[in-house]
Amino acid sequence: MNKKTLKDLNVKGKRVLVRCDFNVPFDENNNITDDTRITSSLPTITYLLNSGASLILMSHLGRPKGEANPKYSLLPVSKRLSELLDKEVIFSDCDIVVDENVKKSAQSLMPGDVMLLQNTRYRKEEEKNGEDFAKDLASLGEIYVNDAFGTAHRAHASNAGICKHLPSAVGFLVEKEIEVMGNALQNPKRPLTAILGGAKVSDKIAVIENLLNIADNILIGGGMTYTFLKAMGYSIGTSLLEEEKQDLAKSLIEKAKNKNVSLILPVDTVVAKEFKNDTEFFVTDADKMPEGFMGLDIGDKTIELFKEVIKKSSTIIWNGPLGVFEMDNFAKGTNAIAQSIAENTNAVSIIGGGDSAAAVEKIGLGDKITHISTGGGASLEFLEGKILPGIDAVDDK
Repeated sequence: MNKKTLKDLNVKGKRVLVRCDFNVPFDENNNITDDTRITSSLPTITYLLNSGASLILMSHLGRPKGEANPKYSLLPVSKRLSELLDKEVIFSDCDIVVDENVKKSAQSLMPGDVMLLQNTRYRKEEEKNGEDFAKDLASLGEIYVNDAFGTAHRAHASNAGICKHLPSAVGFLVEKEIEVMGNALQNPKRPLTAILGGAKVSDKIAVIENLLNIADNILIGGGMTYTFLKAMGYSIGTSLLEEEKQDLAKSLIEKAKNKNVSLILPVDTVVAKEFKNDTEFFVTDADKMPEGFMGLDIGDKTIELFKEVIKKSSTIIWNGPLGVFEMDNFAKGTNAIAQSIAENTNAVSIIGGGDSAAAVEKIGLGDKITHISTGGGASLEFLEGKILPGIDAVDDK
């Protein structure tokens, strides 16, 4: 970890700008349905407050497309944050995020005060990493802390641009992401098993390519299974297929052989008549899928096969569900694999954000996993071996 962290800063009496990831889901009545992202930012926030800083927090929410839109206001987040911190969070409701009033409010903060800016994506320059907006944000504080791993794979004004203007460090959340995931990729306890699911091979090509150099086992599930099976010459009925990715799937199977990586595909699959929960379904061998049926989950033999590998693994990285886990009839594979990872208490287990994290939380196994990444896209790019611009911009030690 060569980036400055909170422990490298002296923040007493200073105004600290913290980029958080408060991109939380809402229901139709504007109630927050899951505040995990807010609670995960609390260690950094409370540490800075206890160290005598005043805080200016910022985050994006949803996709307001560069203009003020009350639907994407951070007001509900400021209320939830006030409850969690048990102190008033001053909410700066400004359509252009930073204006003269916001600057004055920031200047007048006392140590221990917390202020939250309006959605950074209300400004078009945010996603373009606009220089003026980065300067506007930087003018509010004296030190910058990036604690938003979820947007670290994007170079935006509030996470990369701002680093040009202020001394910077990463917060506890980002530090943990880099350390746990970095170790798993650079110096894993072996065997290292990667479990990759999700709909498309194209989303995971770079991840598979990178993991072929690192992993001992790669287990494939989810919708992308069927492009692999088709590439092997099997008939896949009406299953999801990326026609133009078959050669690639074939070459990945070859590469795995040459590199001595055990790439394991499902040996049986749950097939259904239609893409819905209450439809006719049954389990069939992977090479005997009937016409007119689509694969929606891994079958029982595959679950057992995968569990055997997971049991013997010392590092497990999982990204992407193994079936259509939103439908109860096709969630069995994903749930069984989550259960199996949770039972291997000797292994370092990492779940890369997004749907896999949702699946684990849904069945209440979150606390049995070493690390659940807070960033879907960011954790994928990290697994691809890419440099994440939002972290790269932060000061080195």
